[in-house]
Amino acid sequence: MRILLVEDNIELSRWLSKALHDSNLAVECAFNGADADALLHTQEYALVILDMTLPKMDGLEVLRRLRARPGARGKTPVMILTARGGLEERVQGLNSGADDYLSKPFELTELEARVKALLRRSHGGEALVHSCGALSFDTVSRMFAYAGAPLALTPREHAVLEALITRSGRAVSKQKLFDEVFALEADANIDAIELYIHRIRKKLESAAPDAAAIVTLRGIGYLLQVRGADASTA
Repeated sequence: MRILLVEDNIELSRWLSKALHDSNLAVECAFNGADADALLHTQEYALVILDMTLPKMDGLEVLRRLRARPGARGKTPVMILTARGGLEERVQGLNSGADDYLSKPFELTELEARVKALLRRSHGGEALVHSCGALSFDTVSRMFAYAGAPLALTPREHAVLEALITRSGRAVSKQKLFDEVFALEADANIDAIELYIHRIRKKLESAAPDAAAIVTLRGIGYLLQVRGADASTA
């Protein structure tokens, strides 16, 4: 599950990205409105956190363009995060299609709670749980569990396994995993995906030896399935 953070203050953007990563959310960052608008044309996100005062294109214009798009992409939840805390600005943002509004300065705990609430609301108010055998992933709590016991994963391992379990039974290409996990990191290498797959396999074998397994389909990608199942029939 990816979030787009649009914030031109690089230090604040890095701090928020780390905090959200620690909550097991994959975060992509854009530092101006034009880049954000371009990403929202081509990528799908579970949530957008959007500053209002941005170079190249202000946040309200980014929001208006997003809401004008057809289909599910135009309905992506948006939280405005800005120093413009006046009533007029809040009303303008909400009337333009924002789902929530948080003024700077803010408490991180409040931001995290609002993010979870928006994600929960976007899933119809109910926790959406994906399962593969005894392995499960709750999209609201952002937790993986095996037979009810939490499964410890690093943020990148979490992102890889999330991409696989939300498509359980279907192959996911190496490029798709790379795009979801590393997003805009220019110095990342696609072969790093193999390292994370290896690490996740070790953890699954240790915690869930009779449950889920990641199968490599040469030339196609990776498949999460119940251990022992026939990948050719998945």
